[in-house]
Amino acid sequence: MENVVLTVHLILALLLIGVVLLQRSEGGGLGMGGGGGGGGGVMSSRGAANALTKLTWVFAVAFIITSLTLTVFAAQDSASTSVVDRIDAGDGSAQDAPAIPELPGGDLLPPASADAPLVPPPAD
Repeated sequence: MENVVLTVHLILALLLIGVVLLQRSEGGGLGMGGGGGGGGGVMSSRGAANALTKLTWVFAVAFIITSLTLTVFAAQDSASTSVVDRIDAGDGSAQDAPAIPELPGGDLLPPASADAPLVPPPAD
């Protein structure tokens, strides 16, 4: 169920981006219709702007609903115990944590200046 909501959420995000990019910054909506003359066309520039505005609101509300739903799913999936509660009191090792391997060589710092190899001076 969570995967379905996540897929719908991602599709809504893409649709919301697309609808917002289709709108003109002046509120004309798609730039259709050329001049804003008083023609009674089915899809005038004002009608396109209103349709895109309503579509933007629908996508935005659906996006917020899916965001809240995913938050609820994440809260239900999270463990009810703290990470500190998972630590064994006896030996101090975590129950679910993998063992950390030892690093070869022990020290990862560069050698001190006294131990550093000498570099011959550059030839003139």
